[in-house]
Amino acid sequence: MDNSVLTILFTLFILGMLALDLGVFHRRARAVSFGESAIWSAVWVALALAFNAFLYFWQGAQPALEFLGGYLLERSLSMDNVFLIALIFSSMAVPAAYQHRILFWGVLGALAMRVTLIAAGVAAVARFGWVLYVFGGFLIITGVRLLRQKPEASHPELNPIVRVAHHILPIAEDEGQTTEMSFFVRRKGKVLATPLFLVLIMVEAADLILALDSIPAVFAVTRDPFVVYTSNVFALLGLRSLYFVLAGIISRLRYLRAGLAFILVFVGAKMLLGYFYKPPVWLSLLVICATFIVSVVASLCRRGASAETATVVAPRLAPQ
Repeated sequence: MDNSVLTILFTLFILGMLALDLGVFHRRARAVSFGESAIWSAVWVALALAFNAFLYFWQGAQPALEFLGGYLLERSLSMDNVFLIALIFSSMAVPAAYQHRILFWGVLGALAMRVTLIAAGVAAVARFGWVLYVFGGFLIITGVRLLRQKPEASHPELNPIVRVAHHILPIAEDEGQTTEMSFFVRRKGKVLATPLFLVLIMVEAADLILALDSIPAVFAVTRDPFVVYTSNVFALLGLRSLYFVLAGIISRLRYLRAGLAFILVFVGAKMLLGYFYKPPVWLSLLVICATFIVSVVASLCRRGASAETATVVAPRLAPQ
């Protein structure tokens, strides 16, 4: 079985799991409990590790190690998505019952975007080897900027995406008062977008911006298109459950961004030095895991909450 056939089978399996998730387990809009999200998070991690074992027996130790390295790297960098999603949901006052479906469709759109970006990245690396050095420099700059960046209050009414959407789309501003989640409604014969659709657009835009960091980073671990694709998909699919698991403590992870910044700089430096020295994949695994664990433990050991998601504007979507 070649990689193209396996890619199709893998994609069909993922789509089936997503259909099962939304069509069976979350048919109705409701708040997701910590226990349920923890179980789903464990399920996605278990599936990723099972796939990793499959790669080991099918293709050998090196592809399996590269997948594990890419998965852990993407999983770590996805924490920045969790920060941004928490900030978006907080600033737009999205009810807990609506958050799962927004993230479901957000992840589905993100999968489509990432497939496109991965294909473009693989083609660029295959044709222009020097692109890896561009990726490396970009990741170092991004890591330094992330380290220097200060948390700021989120004002959705000033968000350029929201402002453009308001000019392009007719918005049903009072849709948040209904009890049913909907991205579009029909009013007086006109189809109107709801504020929830604006939230979905913001979530998609956030993932697109962060994908510009995470996808180049995985090329420091592997250049195998199949491994890049599958590691990204598994990391992205675990994002929703990870968000609900960490929603209660996300404001306490004040050192996590510094850890993510270090990971980006490390990966960027590895890509720039690849011409002279290529460190083994296990070393990248060790650095990524150690940095992530240290930043989380240090955050939880320090008292007081961070200001990452502390500022909330007046509710706009909460049911009355």
